[in-house]
Amino acid sequence: MGCSNVIEVDCQLITVSVVSHGQGELVAKLLEDLARCPSVSEIIVTQNIPECEIVCPASLLSRVRFVRNDKPLGFAANHNQAFRLCGNAMFAVVNPDIRFEGDPFPLLMEAIAESGAAMAAPAVRNPHGAVEDSIRRFPTLLGLVTKALRLSSGQIHLDAHSEPFCPDWVAGMFMLFRRETYALLGGFDEGFFLYYEDVDICVRAWRAGMKIVVCPSVSVVHDARRDSHRSVRHMRWHLASMARYFAKHYGRLPRVNRLAR
Repeated sequence: MGCSNVIEVDCQLITVSVVSHGQGELVAKLLEDLARCPSVSEIIVTQNIPECEIVCPASLLSRVRFVRNDKPLGFAANHNQAFRLCGNAMFAVVNPDIRFEGDPFPLLMEAIAESGAAMAAPAVRNPHGAVEDSIRRFPTLLGLVTKALRLSSGQIHLDAHSEPFCPDWVAGMFMLFRRETYALLGGFDEGFFLYYEDVDICVRAWRAGMKIVVCPSVSVVHDARRDSHRSVRHMRWHLASMARYFAKHYGRLPRVNRLAR
């Protein structure tokens, strides 16, 4: 999978993909934040279900493209669909409930350039400033047991003064990719409707000899919804994705060099 050959790629700019599930108000706030990011020249907003028109800042009108799905698609399919419209060298996947405290992209692109990584992610904080569990070690069956027994969370701890480093995987709420590596990986695996597609693409990246870098000095704010904890439908998707992940990768997880350089 990749962008059409007729698309001219700008090596300095970023395409951002945002998917709305009736979250127009959140998307409108995110668009306000993106308007303050000069390197973002293209924003693809996918409306996965029918909803009212999303308010877009006037300064962004020429940079935003709205895609309205005829039927709801999963996380992977929506972002892969947006990637096919990508016209820049960088492709960012950003959830609607992410907010920026500043422009996160310059330092993330610098971390990618210096480390040679395929993708980068910031630290993620909740609205109260606490660090979210967006950076983890690969899930294993033993890890699930220890987590269920509250013996370990699998989370990798960090602070704002930490140097960039390479974790096993980062959550799909904010991922910045090199366009070429997203294409080489074939994008997200659309066999995952929701959940674990972010873990899967990180496994495949490491297995292909690519790095993933986290820049702790950069942070974004996430208003976590935890739908799988309160919705039977989301819990079913979560369990189905977990089963697919273990069937696909059990016993074949790559070794990770945590040094960013």
